[in-house]
Amino acid sequence: MARSPRRFPRRRSLVVRLTAVSLLIALASIAATAWLAVQTTTRAIQQEQGQALSGDATIYTELLGFAAVNHTWDQVGPRLRTLSEQTGRRVVLTTLDRRVLGDSGGAPVTLPVKATASVDPLHVDPVLLPEAGTSGIDPRAVGPFRLPPPERDRLTSLATKAAACLASLGLPSQVRDSPSGRPLLTGLDALTARYYAGKCLLFELAEPTPTEQAALISLNDAVNRCLEDQGGGQVKIDLDLQVLDVPDQRPVQGCLDASRREQLTPYVAPPALLFTLGPGGSPLPTFTLSRENLTRILAVTGGVLVLAVALTALVARRLSRPLRALTEAAQQDRPAPVKSRDEVGYLAAAFNDLTARRERIEEQRKAMVGDIAHELRNPLNVIRGRLEAAEDGHLPFDRALSASLLEETVLLQHIVDDLQDLAAADAGQLRLHPEPADAAELAGHVAAAHADRAAAAGVTLAVDTTGDCALEADPVRLRQVVGNLVTNAIRHTPAGGRVTIHVSSTVDEVSLAVADTGTGIAAADLPHVFDRFWRAEKSRSRQTGGSGLGLAIVRHLVQAHGGTVTVESEVDTGTTFTVRLPRRYNGKPA
Repeated sequence: MARSPRRFPRRRSLVVRLTAVSLLIALASIAATAWLAVQTTTRAIQQEQGQALSGDATIYTELLGFAAVNHTWDQVGPRLRTLSEQTGRRVVLTTLDRRVLGDSGGAPVTLPVKATASVDPLHVDPVLLPEAGTSGIDPRAVGPFRLPPPERDRLTSLATKAAACLASLGLPSQVRDSPSGRPLLTGLDALTARYYAGKCLLFELAEPTPTEQAALISLNDAVNRCLEDQGGGQVKIDLDLQVLDVPDQRPVQGCLDASRREQLTPYVAPPALLFTLGPGGSPLPTFTLSRENLTRILAVTGGVLVLAVALTALVARRLSRPLRALTEAAQQDRPAPVKSRDEVGYLAAAFNDLTARRERIEEQRKAMVGDIAHELRNPLNVIRGRLEAAEDGHLPFDRALSASLLEETVLLQHIVDDLQDLAAADAGQLRLHPEPADAAELAGHVAAAHADRAAAAGVTLAVDTTGDCALEADPVRLRQVVGNLVTNAIRHTPAGGRVTIHVSSTVDEVSLAVADTGTGIAAADLPHVFDRFWRAEKSRSRQTGGSGLGLAIVRHLVQAHGGTVTVESEVDTGTTFTVRLPRRYNGKPA
């Protein structure tokens, strides 16, 4: 009986929850976007007016370079006017006490309280000039290391010859001048330079000139004095300003930076303050968003929010429609009418498959219950009828009656045992006790146990063995497998027929085949022979006996051993059931 659709509380509805979450996300996104837009706009205005140093990087870098190669600001005027023409700004340079050192032009103006930047080549912010490194010294400030023209010309000549020598060896390089005027060879790795140093004049090129030697001696003396004051040992600084044989890098680096600043101070311009102003000399204005602009941004934000709410509600309703259809189908116990090819469609297809399988299983369960009732009813009716006849005095209660009742009771016990075995197999509780066994010997025992039954049916029962048939298996269960197959074969083989148990082996497995010359099984019925309570028409009818469970038990027991069972049959010719088992039991059923 179909159940009425269940009503969920509105607060738990998927539409409500999805809409609420989407609205929260949309609101947060829009608020963040509006905030970022305001911040970005304000920052852009500030950058345009020159309040951030990054907007005046060109002016700052140029003036640092001027200060690095000039010991005074006396000739800075032309440079300021050139920078003013390039940037459209008025540039004013003052001392630290705000005495004007240079002005790009115009009437005197009142300078802002805060300078744009401090220009000092010996104390540079590495963020603004990465080339300065951790020392904070502009690399263009070389001081006493600047080479005079004769030394520069000699080194340039050596560098040109070294480059030509390297080029002849297939090693291209370029000659580049350093800030001190010393030519440098670029494009070579350190290993290559060391290998060809003696052949291509690289040793001569690396030797310090007299000017550089004097500057190095002065720098080494200053560094070692600093280290001596701090209780450190003596070190040596090379031409690349690298410290050799350093016991502790931290105090040496501090002394090196301090000594370099001391050595360079007479050669660089003193620190100065930089001011960048508007074209007319007025301070650059500071802009903020007006009330109208703020209102416009809020209006746009509100419109976007309303649109987001509408779209989110529409999408949420559309997305939840197939879920509602799937829920109603589940509640009413019918297939879901969802055909989409997304996750919900896949879920609906899986649900429909599950519904179909459940219906098939239910039909099988009903058929199985009917079959079990039928199988149990027959012997019970016989037992009851004969007991009632004996009770009414129509039959004598003698040995023949007790033997008949015992036979029917054994049949009942056999059916119950078979059902118990199948239930254990279905529950995964079928326990095996494997041990070394001989399949040929086991087949002989089964043949001996069924010899009387075969003789009574007029059927010849034989065993045919080939090769070594040792294996590891549960002998009790294996005898049950072969016994069921032999019983089935005898039952369906007419008098004068033959049943043969063939036992053979390969390197990895042992085969037991039970072949009969009976009536055979039709090709259309072969896929069903291992189904529970299945019987073919005529030759497999109830009159031939059997519960219809034997072959199903055979399949479960063989699979529990990790083997396989197959059947081949031809009508009016015979049937062969073949069991293949691995020689070694691995505890992993197939």
